Amino acid sequence: MVTPISCNWSGVFPAATTQFNAALEVDLTATQRVQKALLDDGVHGLVLMGTVGEGNSLTAEEKRKVLAAAVEVAGSKVPVIVGVSEFTTGAAAQFARDAERLGAAGLMVLPAMVYVPKPEELEYHFRTVAAASGLPIMLYNNPPSYRVNIDMATLGRLAEVPTIVSIKESAPDSRRFTDIFNAFGERFVLFAGLDDIAFEGLTLGAKGWVSGLTNAFPVESLLLYEALNKGDLATARKIYRWFMPLLHLDAEHDLVQSIKLAEQVMGRGSERVRPPRLPLTGVRRAAVIDMVERARDSRPR
Repeated sequence: MVTPISCNWSGVFPAATTQFNAALEVDLTATQRVQKALLDDGVHGLVLMGTVGEGNSLTAEEKRKVLAAAVEVAGSKVPVIVGVSEFTTGAAAQFARDAERLGAAGLMVLPAMVYVPKPEELEYHFRTVAAASGLPIMLYNNPPSYRVNIDMATLGRLAEVPTIVSIKESAPDSRRFTDIFNAFGERFVLFAGLDDIAFEGLTLGAKGWVSGLTNAFPVESLLLYEALNKGDLATARKIYRWFMPLLHLDAEHDLVQSIKLAEQVMGRGSERVRPPRLPLTGVRRAAVIDMVERARDSRPR
C-alpha cells in the first residue's frame, strides 16, 4: 500500500482532465504532463476522474492506472483526491479500497450513477463506501448533473460518519452554503464546486474550490483564491469579472469539451474526449475559442 500525503482540505484543486491519444486510448504520459504543469503552477491538490476527468468513460483498469500515475506525479507535494462514481455500491466500495491501496489521499464520492435513489438508498451508498476504506471523503452534491440532491436530513445522519469530512457543493444556488453552515456549523469542510459561484462560495465560508477552468488558467484561479483569503474583495471582484465568461462554461452540458478545448488553446492539453462526447464543432467551438483567446489576452496581472 502506498502511503498518501494527508489532505488539508483547503485551496484550489483543479478537476484534472484525463488525456487521450488519437485512438482515444488513455495517454498516461500526456495526463501526467497536464498534472505536473498544474502542480508547477502551485495548485493545492488534484481531483481526478470526476465529471471533467471523464471518470464514467474509463474502464476499471484505466481508472486505477490514472490514479497510480497521478500519485506518482504528485509525490509528497499535494494530495490526490479521486472521484468514486461507479454504477453500483459494490463497485464503488471496491474502488475505494483500491484507491487507498494506490495512494489516494481522499475520495470524492458521488451517488451511484444512472439510478436516482431514495434518501435511504443514497445514505446506504455513502455509508457503505465510507466503510470500505479509511480515507477521508468529500461528498459531491451536483443536482443539475446527477439528478440527486443530498438533502439536509441525509447530511445530518451522515454527520455521524467520521470519515465523511467535506462536501463539494455544486448546486447553483449559493444560499446552500449558508444553509449547511447554519445546520451543521464547522462539521463539514465546504468546497465550491461550480466555477461560476466560486466567489460566492468562498466568500460564504467554503475553504476550497474544485475547479474546471483552473485547467486552462491556474495562475488566475490561484490569484482569485488568494485575494479572497486576504479579504481583498476589490482585487477578487476584478479577477472574477474577468473570469466569469469562462467560468459559465463549467455550468453547461458540454463543460468537458469546453474545458478541454480551453486547455488546448492555452497549450496545456488536448481537446480529445471519449464518445458519446464529441469535440465541439462549428459556431460553439468558434465561440469558446474566441472566449478563451479574449481571456488570455486580457488576463489580470
